Amino acid sequence: MENIERYRHLNKYLKDKFGERTLKICIDGGFTCPNRDGKLGFGGCVFCSEKGSGEHINSDVNITKQVENYFKSYKAKRANKFIAYFQNFTNTYDTIPNLKKKYDAALIDDRIVGLSIATRPDCINEDVAKLLSSYRDKYYVTVELGLQTSNDETGKLINRGYSSNQFTQAVEILNRYNIDVVTHIMVGLPNETMEDIKDTVEFINKHKIQGLKIHSCYVVKNTVLCNMYEKGEYLPLTLEEYLESAAYVLTHISLNIVIHRISGDAPKDLLIAPEWNSHKKWIMNGLDKLLREKDLWQGMEYINNAQ
Repeated sequence: MENIERYRHLNKYLKDKFGERTLKICIDGGFTCPNRDGKLGFGGCVFCSEKGSGEHINSDVNITKQVENYFKSYKAKRANKFIAYFQNFTNTYDTIPNLKKKYDAALIDDRIVGLSIATRPDCINEDVAKLLSSYRDKYYVTVELGLQTSNDETGKLINRGYSSNQFTQAVEILNRYNIDVVTHIMVGLPNETMEDIKDTVEFINKHKIQGLKIHSCYVVKNTVLCNMYEKGEYLPLTLEEYLESAAYVLTHISLNIVIHRISGDAPKDLLIAPEWNSHKKWIMNGLDKLLREKDLWQGMEYINNAQ
């Protein structure tokens, strides 16, 4: 029983899809964000550092060189198939010609079988979807959309810069072009309760999405959230609280959705709190233990609610 998967893991999904292990190549495309460059605001979301989510990427190197360097590294020896993953900031926030130029710059090796684009709902439109769809003949194309929460009041508090309705509109556009959608949610946001998590899961289940990333809210240096934490205005979840929340998400989310992550990883040199975030094994093993002990499965409550 212990070896049985209690939720749909990305690794297995990709192995089934491509016939073997498939890994992501994380790329910094040199993008910015509309609530960083002044279009909507400055500073980004309250939890976002100056480098965004790809602190580990060398952004000084051009896109093609980043991919070439990856294939020269030990990482490329771990698999034969790869997905070019534009991770950092808003990777559809540019003109269509520039987007095509950047995406093409990454797709330089026959071992690359997929193109994954992380972006914001308010930076998805018909033209972007058409461009992404043009790669579908040769590549498995996915778009990662930040949602974080369905509570628009929390959205304002964290300086998200878009509404949940804009998320819905973006998903509908991508659905029309048969592009798989991976949604990001964040557990432990300021002022949020278990009710907010429940509402967010229910909101996601109303959409046609194919993947989910569950992130823990963590505090890193030089962020608005760090200032809130230092002033006592924000208290991160304990590991136990996070595991219970993640288990709730898994048991109530549709079984059709592939789980891409169950926790966000903060760079250890930037992490302020919670301390447990730097121990990935604690999180993975803790969740597996909780699911086994309580005999929990992905979608078990979703199925019950649907009956």
